[in-house]
Amino acid sequence: MNNTSADAPRPLPGTGTGSGTGPSTGPRGSHASPGSPGTPPRSRWTSADLSLIAVFAALTAVFSILPGVPLGAGVPITLQTLAVMLTGMLLGPGRGAAAVGLFLAAGLAGLPVFSGFRGGLGVLAGPSAGYLLSFPVAAAVVGLLSGLVLRRARRGRTVLLFAAGLATSFAVVHPAGIAGLMLNGHLSFPAALAADMAFWPGDVLKNLLAAAVAVSVFKAFPRMAVRDRGGR
Repeated sequence: MNNTSADAPRPLPGTGTGSGTGPSTGPRGSHASPGSPGTPPRSRWTSADLSLIAVFAALTAVFSILPGVPLGAGVPITLQTLAVMLTGMLLGPGRGAAAVGLFLAAGLAGLPVFSGFRGGLGVLAGPSAGYLLSFPVAAAVVGLLSGLVLRRARRGRTVLLFAAGLATSFAVVHPAGIAGLMLNGHLSFPAALAADMAFWPGDVLKNLLAAAVAVSVFKAFPRMAVRDRGGR
């Protein structure tokens, strides 16, 4: 019995209908090259990314060891928050968190990069532990929020970046700091909140300065405002 066209075997998906056995070069069977427009961007960090991470980790360390203003709760007012917010705004969530995380890891490993030239795991038993541990998360959050601002706003970026930094401070840094004061400083919640409120005026000024500096950097280096904002 002769095969009709309905009885003929159908080609497997992804194979050509001609005599060749290789993948089809048509739209459905084609393989996009790494540089084709339809492929996602590379997720690997380049040497330039690693250099930026190292530079901003060092910048955070410098801002941390600058002389601070001592407070009764044992946590001094320093420029650490300024460095953390600026790092997240400029580098984005992934690289920003990596830079601040590198700073934190170096300090916990024993390098004297924390306020008062302190370092080592012993700082985790101190009243500032909550603030320190919140910094990588804060850099990631402000990096995400800053990415939204840079993608959607063309005007008023300074105000919007300031709002992103301030929102991150009060949603991430201060709650963690209060928790650390309660746990390690043995303070009640009202006492820890009162101690934390001493940082609020300074944080407003530091976030405003971070936003102004970030906008100035983006104007001088426009590619930083659009490069790797999504996942790095």
